[in-house]
Amino acid sequence: MRKNKQLKLATMLIAPGAASGLWQHPSHQAAPASLDFYIQLAQAAERGRLDFIFQPDQYRTPGVTMEEFRHHVNVGLEPLTLLSALAVVTRHIGLAVTMSTTYHEPYHIARMIASLDHLSSGRASWNIVHSRGDYESANFAMTHRPGPEERAAYGSQFVHIVKSLWDTWEDDAIVADKINGIYADEAKVHQLDYDNKWFSMKGPLNVARPPQGHPVLIEAGQSGSFMERAAQHAEVVFTMFNQMDQAQKFYRELKSKLAAYGRVPNDLLVMPGLQLCVGRTEAEAWAKRAERDALERHHHRLDLISYRIGLDVQAYGLNSSSTLPPADIVPATHPYRERKALADQHGLTTVLQLFEFMSKLQGHLSITGSPAQVADVLEQWLTEEAADGFIYIPSLLPEGINDLVDLVVPELQLRGLFRTEYAGQHLRSHLGLTRPLNTLTNIS
Repeated sequence: MRKNKQLKLATMLIAPGAASGLWQHPSHQAAPASLDFYIQLAQAAERGRLDFIFQPDQYRTPGVTMEEFRHHVNVGLEPLTLLSALAVVTRHIGLAVTMSTTYHEPYHIARMIASLDHLSSGRASWNIVHSRGDYESANFAMTHRPGPEERAAYGSQFVHIVKSLWDTWEDDAIVADKINGIYADEAKVHQLDYDNKWFSMKGPLNVARPPQGHPVLIEAGQSGSFMERAAQHAEVVFTMFNQMDQAQKFYRELKSKLAAYGRVPNDLLVMPGLQLCVGRTEAEAWAKRAERDALERHHHRLDLISYRIGLDVQAYGLNSSSTLPPADIVPATHPYRERKALADQHGLTTVLQLFEFMSKLQGHLSITGSPAQVADVLEQWLTEEAADGFIYIPSLLPEGINDLVDLVVPELQLRGLFRTEYAGQHLRSHLGLTRPLNTLTNIS
């Protein structure tokens, strides 16, 4: 391990557990939140010197039936709008927005994320998603969009174009010479002339190159094909492991792939999801856990079942007690193929059995205990190369973020595992990531 290595820590400003019944907890903000409430959360995270705010997103509601809407809730705000507002009331913390390559165009995303980077003085990040699920597609016309089997390849080209658009203006292209009437050096402004079966892109972008060069690129996943894509351009990988040996294997394999793309291990950070139930004492933490467990519902949403097993159960007329369909009902690259192979290997025959198996396999690291006990686990994952840091997923708001900032962060700071002050202005400086070369000129 690199000497004096410190944890990276981010947090969500949503509580996914609310959709499973925790919205009923007395301390949770269940009604649609105001801007003042989000400001409170963001400033608490910045007070804790966290690296960035990470806002996941979906283009649908949780649940798919009217009965599910009665019990499940996770209605929030569109992330780019929210984080743009929070850029004004924060000064250091990074702002990571989720946007899909399937339901946007490269030019749109390039200019929106670049604008956020300018408005925040270099704190923007793009969490890249390819929206492979079936539920979101019901909200969009799909005739001109790639099918699920093509979205990874389509998404890779999409990201390449966005990075190129950010680079169409070199850093010093705008000279604003009022005496000679020269606004830009035309030799430092570039067109792309990119044209293939999916994209037609001339450029240049109508926003100057972002302060960070490229806003930080985040991707989520853990499959073999995902690792190959992430090794090419991801700078933060959000993943899901609850067993340290599995996390270590993933960490080492992913980092080993970087050299093939001219990158070094420190060019990419692995940050698994983290769930906490922390109290000032271990007894207090377990009392909190018991209270929360009593509120969580025990019936499962159809969309969550579909996500876990990799197959839209509603589209095939399945329910939790149904027998698993054969793997050949989907294309060879479909995620259900891998899940069905696991089911066969472990003798699982029903949708519910595979769902429960995948829930255990895919769950985030969850820790219940005192601040010292939480810090012990986080330190072990850091020092034994299972993670570079974590993206915290609060169960309740605002309580969850306050517990992280007021209980866990001070313990990590005492151990020298987390910063006590921000060292720079840009998100890249928080994360220890270098500013990228311009992809069109190879100039930094």
